[in-house]
Order: sequence, then C-alpha cells, then structure tokens
Amino acid sequence: MKAVLLAAGEGQRLEPLTTTRPKHLIKVAGKPILQFCLDAIKTVGITDIAIVTHYMGDKIEAYFGEGSSQGLKISYIEQKEVLGTGNAVLAAEQYVKDESFVLIYGDLLFASDAVRQAVDLYIQAKPKAVMAAVAVDKPENYGIIEFAEDKKLGCIIEKPEAGKAPSNLANAGIYVLSKKIFKTLKQVKESVRGEWELTDALTMLASEGETVLVTELKKDSWFDVGRPWDLLDANLWALKRIYPQVLGTVEPNAHLIGPVHVAKSAKIRSGAYIEGPVFIDEESDVGPNCFIRAGTSLGKKTRIGNAVEIKNSLIMDETHIGHLSYVGDSVIGEKCNFGAGTITANLRFDDKNIKMAIKNKIVETGRRKLGVVLGDNVKTGIKASFMPGIKVGANTWIAANLMVTKDIPKNSIAQLEQNSDNVIINEK
Repeated sequence: MKAVLLAAGEGQRLEPLTTTRPKHLIKVAGKPILQFCLDAIKTVGITDIAIVTHYMGDKIEAYFGEGSSQGLKISYIEQKEVLGTGNAVLAAEQYVKDESFVLIYGDLLFASDAVRQAVDLYIQAKPKAVMAAVAVDKPENYGIIEFAEDKKLGCIIEKPEAGKAPSNLANAGIYVLSKKIFKTLKQVKESVRGEWELTDALTMLASEGETVLVTELKKDSWFDVGRPWDLLDANLWALKRIYPQVLGTVEPNAHLIGPVHVAKSAKIRSGAYIEGPVFIDEESDVGPNCFIRAGTSLGKKTRIGNAVEIKNSLIMDETHIGHLSYVGDSVIGEKCNFGAGTITANLRFDDKNIKMAIKNKIVETGRRKLGVVLGDNVKTGIKASFMPGIKVGANTWIAANLMVTKDIPKNSIAQLEQNSDNVIINEK
C-alpha cells in the first residue's frame, strides 16, 4: 500500500509565518508538521509516499528529499492549481495506479495509532473507503459526519450552522481509499468555492450504496493546526509526546525541572532555570540567569540572553532574544532579533479573551493569554513593546521604545514621529 500526503495549500490563516514557508514546514517541538505525518505513516509499514505540493513546493522537496535517510521513498506531485482536495487526489492517480492507498492532509498532527486504526479497519472490513473522525467542541468550524447507520457514512456537512450539526464528529483528514475514488472524483461537481472536494466524492460513494466506514479517533490523538495560536497548543501536544534527553552542555547551577530536551550541541549556562516540557534544539545557547517556562520550544541556533523569561512560546531557528526581555504565549519566526528589554504583553486588563486579525477579519481566539506572532527576520530596538494579539510581517524593523498596538505589515519600518506620539510605518 502507498500513501499520499496533501501539502499544496498556502496556509493564509497562518500568516505572517507562511509568507516565507509553507505551513507544512512550520516546526513544533523541533520537527516540521509534515514530518509528524511521515513518521506516523512509516509506523504502519508504508514507505512509498507521494507528497502533493504547490505553494513553495520546492522548499518541501528540498527539506525532505527522496526520503532515503528516513527509510522512505518519497515522490513529489505538483498540483498545478489549488482547486480543492479532490483535485489534489486526482493529481496522484498515476502514482497510485490500481492500489488502495492511505491519504492524509499534511497540515495535521496525529498519533501514529490513528493511521493504524484506519488501515486495520480497511483491511478487516474491505469497504470502498475508510475515513477517520474525531469529536470536536465546535462542529460549526468543521466538516461534520452524518451517519447512514452505525459506522457508515451518510454524508459530510461542511461547517453546519451552530447548534444544527448532525453529530460532533469532524472529518479528521485521514483516509484509506480504494481506486474507485478516482472514478467518483471525476463525477463530482465544482463546489461554491470553485473547487473539487474529496468529501463530496465520499458522500457520492455513500449515496450510491457503497460502504464508506467511519472510525472515531481518540480526541487527544489528533490536532488541527489552522490558525497562529493553534501552534502553541500543537507545540505543547508534540512536547508531551517526545522522549526528552539532556545531551548538551549544562553548566553548574543551571536547573532543569521535569521533561527538558537539550540537544547535543546546545549549551545551558549557569543560573538558567528551565521547567519542562521544553525542547532546546541544536547549537542553541541559553542563559545565563534566564527562566524558560513550560510549553516552550527553542529552535536551532537560538540565543536566549541574560535575565530573559520565555513562557509557553515557539521560538524558531536562529532567533536571538536580547537580555532583559519577556516573551509570553507567542510565536516568533526565524532569524528575529530582539533588542534588550523587548516585552510582549499577553493579557488584557479586563481579563477577556484575546482577539487577532485573520485574513483581514478580527477573530476571537478563545485564549485568555496570547502574545504576538512575528514573521521571519523581525528586528526590535531596545525597550520595544507589543500589545496582546499583535502580528508583525516578515522583514520588519520595530524602532526603540515603540509600543506596538496594531499589526505591522511585512517589509516595513515602524517608528515614532519625532516630537510626536504618532507611529510612522514606511516600506523598507
């Protein structure tokens, strides 16, 4: 059996992080999201994998290569235009040929037993398709399963009206499909979004009397990463599932409490206090006298200065957090540099949930604490400060002493107008 991973999407809701990378290459706990998918597929004995790409597909191919170093044989298929999941599956028809195959959305995190569960049911019951589902708290945000009878799919209802969903089981993006799916996909009509959807094909199969079985995953075995703040929960999800090892240099009087992973070439300086779960990647330099709190991942070649506090945050590769800074509940892109005393606020005075702009719409995050999301190569001057829920685009400079109260676009310079409280934002 082969596997197909869908990794063509741009991930606009994850901007500014996806300005410079496909969302599938965003790392949590030291690994790209797509790597977790590959690892899970390999555990069920599948080593032939095709990745369907489009947006920055060259970066995905450059990162994973042909897969031999992981014991995999990876092929790449370009989806010429992003025209829906159904169109992406059809792009893989010649690769799959006449075999049954595993299909997975490549922007999900899930335990390896989730794939095993779907494959085992397909082998035992021999249906035309198996799809995984997971219970969700807000069905109106997902494609929801309506059952024809026990474990058999009736149809999939996309984002039903709140309070009117036929169940709370959402499409989990993990499937085992027979070759008939290709014939059915060619009969599917264009959706209102101008796309061809795999879910419409599965509904069509079920309506024709073919057996499409649904297997329910454990709620904690699956995680959807769709919005920037989801990365904080995804990072914690992944941190709890790694085996931590202290392999690097830990100087005297540094304290590591709980599950803390320190890579072989990383260095923890005297006076550092680190509460796990925490992941510290290769060539990172932490301290002295800093506080790294639970839920934090530090990427490769990160530098955390003296008297810095970092709480529940994702700090990407080659970023430097200058001394006397505070980073809380934030996602910081690659190659950022914080001037001394940079502060990210993460709590409102009224204690209400933080809101954030997503695709030009203000969205309720559901999080009481949320700091900032910075794209790659953002630089701050000394004593720069950010209000909760702020996003800053890639390659932007924030001037010293500036309080950032609104989102800043990419490739900008933000500074105070001389002898005024007005903030000027100019293109670089």
